[in-house]
Amino acid sequence: MKIGVLTSSRADYGIYLPLLDKIKKDEFFELEIIAFGTHLSRSHGYTLKDIEKDNYNCIHTISSLISNDSEESIASSYGLTVLKFAQFWQSHKYDLVFCLGDRFEMSAAVQAGIPFGVKFAHLHGGETTLGAIDNIYRHQITLASTLHFTATDIFTEKVSNLIDSSKNIFTTGSLSLNDIKSFTPLEKQTFFEKFGIPEEEFILVTFHPETMSSQDNFQFANEMKNALKKISEYRFIIITMPNADTQGSIYREAIEKLKLEIPDRILLIENFGKVNYFSAMHYASILLGNTSSGILEAASFEKYVVNVGDRQKGRAQSKNIINCEFEEKEIVSAVSKAINSNIYKGENIYFKLDAADNIIKIIKQFL
Repeated sequence: MKIGVLTSSRADYGIYLPLLDKIKKDEFFELEIIAFGTHLSRSHGYTLKDIEKDNYNCIHTISSLISNDSEESIASSYGLTVLKFAQFWQSHKYDLVFCLGDRFEMSAAVQAGIPFGVKFAHLHGGETTLGAIDNIYRHQITLASTLHFTATDIFTEKVSNLIDSSKNIFTTGSLSLNDIKSFTPLEKQTFFEKFGIPEEEFILVTFHPETMSSQDNFQFANEMKNALKKISEYRFIIITMPNADTQGSIYREAIEKLKLEIPDRILLIENFGKVNYFSAMHYASILLGNTSSGILEAASFEKYVVNVGDRQKGRAQSKNIINCEFEEKEIVSAVSKAINSNIYKGENIYFKLDAADNIIKIIKQFL
């Protein structure tokens, strides 16, 4: 069976890894990676190099991102991605192509495949993020897909309602948590020395723009910056940098200014990679920001998460999430509450055993 895997960012590639490792070792499959989006962007860490280190037999690369992050540039990048993938689907045929999540680049690649009858298998459909235009892209991908692997029963029901059918929808849990029970973080001293982290407690931070409230992002980025400066007085801060979203540069600029103001209290990371990121999550006091990782994964590390603003609004949450508005005092207060809450001992609603194995069993039966 010839399998294609669409990966457009460091985030989706990290989620795919347990599945990719199993497909790569299974002689039943012929695996080809299709890398595009920020993987080929020098300003986002050129994460194609991380894919190449994993020794796949075939990696296709498609460059279609315009470096600017204005609304016009994002729309132009979407159109260019469709054009590039029209050529790609014309000359490359697969039994099944995996796509994941809700990025605009992913949506464009999938939309281009519709006239060619490409069979897509979508991971993480049915979720809701009311503060991001990704919500629309996710549903577009769902409608164009043949197979659906959702993270919870709630999302399975949403996909069923969206496609007006209950066929070919499977609740497999979050793929990124597939190996969480056996995950071993880097030894603490090794991890701290590798990234120059001082021997003290830290919080792990990731902020992205609210693309449904683009007029507010300048204010939100300033509130973030001011809050982080206050928090840095009692916690070291590690920030993973924003992806290529509309107005993402607004947050990058605010973060880079903060780094100049408090250079010894903040560490900026363009791309951790999955093992380093999970190690950072393991050792962090709490997580702070508005990224899906806090919602999907942090509960499995017994961490409380301060989820800021509306970007993740509507996404199902475990009980480790503390929500707050995009306002300096509220962020600082919520962080104090999360730190004082200490260790989270509840469940992670996104976890199910053997997600990757179950997906493989399903696709072997399907095709």
